[in-house]
Amino acid sequence: MSQQETTFSGFVTLLGRTNVGKSTLLNALLNQKVSIVTEKPQTTQFLVKGILTEGNRQAVFVDTPGLHRPHSKYGEMFLGDIPKALEEVDLVVVLVEPGDRVEGGTAHLLEMLQKVEAPRFLVVNKIDLSTKGEALQTAKMIGEACSFDFVLPVSALKYENVDFLREKILEALPEGPFYYPEDYVTDLPQPLYVAEVIREKVMLLTRDEVPHAVGVLVDTIQEREDGAYYIEATLYVERESQKGILIGKGGSMIKKIGTLAREELEDVTGRKIILKTRVKVMKNWQNTDKAKLFRPQ
Repeated sequence: MSQQETTFSGFVTLLGRTNVGKSTLLNALLNQKVSIVTEKPQTTQFLVKGILTEGNRQAVFVDTPGLHRPHSKYGEMFLGDIPKALEEVDLVVVLVEPGDRVEGGTAHLLEMLQKVEAPRFLVVNKIDLSTKGEALQTAKMIGEACSFDFVLPVSALKYENVDFLREKILEALPEGPFYYPEDYVTDLPQPLYVAEVIREKVMLLTRDEVPHAVGVLVDTIQEREDGAYYIEATLYVERESQKGILIGKGGSMIKKIGTLAREELEDVTGRKIILKTRVKVMKNWQNTDKAKLFRPQ
């Protein structure tokens, strides 16, 4: 890109109720994984930025936690991030899925949108799991409750219509300077990114009792002379019973978690990763000030 060329940039907030596919869509739009994805609700627990730069246009996507009823102080913290993501936003992309109605979290989300002056896109995700008629009916119903500048059915998982959506988002950006260097794909600090990868593997591998009671802190990241990264991380749970589940018989579960996390980190960095994990109990951490330890500082 020449220095004289006009640039276009902006913040694009992804909104939707829990488990509607925001993180999957973000990763698809970037063609790279920056936000962890599981089938469990409330996987995203803070604002995650993904940066897409194509030519003279840069979109800074903000992946938000799904709208839900919080059950802890920690849950209240990350739900409180959503209004922040709507401040000084340049485009809002609202995700729903076929069959959604104007009620519950979706109704609350549309109510929040009434105060936003930025352009709005409505994306009906998961069309690979529904009929075309059901997706169109949902778009019509949501569109009658709130006006949108553009409506598109997609399948983030199957990449259906994702390229077209990316194109329309970039076209909608206002004129302005880039916010990040052109090679950036996320602004997540390295320790937080590593912690998120580990937390994703916990959510994928453990039973329902454990996932949302787990917080991960990276204690050490050292680059060794041979180029390998040595990482130590501590997984915190709230009860001894959860600790036992997370460790598994003979350490089998924590070994699986570590192996999957290490393999992904090696794939992302192209470096050898030496990952050491431990599990500790921090009683009721989600309802104390200690919850702040597991969020971006």
